[in-house]
Amino acid sequence: MKVEIWSDIMCPFCYIGKRKFEAALERFPQKDKIQVEWKSFQLMPGLQTDASVKLDRFLADEKGISLQEARAMNNYVSQMAKGTGLDYNLDRAIPANTIKAHRFAHYAKALGKQNEAKEQLFNAYFMEGENIDNIETLIELGENIGLDGKEIRIVLENNHYADEVQTDLYQARLAGVSGVPYFVFNKKLAVSGAKEADTFLEALNKTFEEWSENNIEKKMDIIDGQSCSTDGICD
Repeated sequence: MKVEIWSDIMCPFCYIGKRKFEAALERFPQKDKIQVEWKSFQLMPGLQTDASVKLDRFLADEKGISLQEARAMNNYVSQMAKGTGLDYNLDRAIPANTIKAHRFAHYAKALGKQNEAKEQLFNAYFMEGENIDNIETLIELGENIGLDGKEIRIVLENNHYADEVQTDLYQARLAGVSGVPYFVFNKKLAVSGAKEADTFLEALNKTFEEWSENNIEKKMDIIDGQSCSTDGICD
């Protein structure tokens, strides 16, 4: 059964939601039958990356609030993250356009390492203060999970996987996704936001039960007629 997750790397609740969903998955008896697919979403597609601007200042300017208020917002989110075992360093975070990061994740997906790539991206942005719009940074993240750095450079410098990202964004519009994280369970049930693990577990149980019922191998009905068997008897 498939669970599709729309997210953006610079969304703090997406990393928190990832941890809460993973906690639910660990408690789910049939977790080996769940296929997780990450989908691209851009909260600020027109953002121009400026590595000299940190998140506190960016939020203050973007929302028209004081620097102190922006820091208070980030501290609140950081405390929420701690509840899932994540140690955010938002004072170091660099607001960045995420299109390259999404293309990188799609490349990793093609090689069966999309979830590992998403973990690397979130960690780099929220913990390490890395510029995820920088090709050299993305190459290093890919090499951390066993991907070929030269291939990553070719992918990113030649705009590979741009169509796959756009397809995800188009599908998000069709599904009415206006915020992330957004979890779709077997195209039957959606969970919007970083809900608690119990909510995700309930969604897994509900959709998996229906999926299982529809995928049970049923004994084929046979209408008998005259035939010959392998022992040479024809009747």
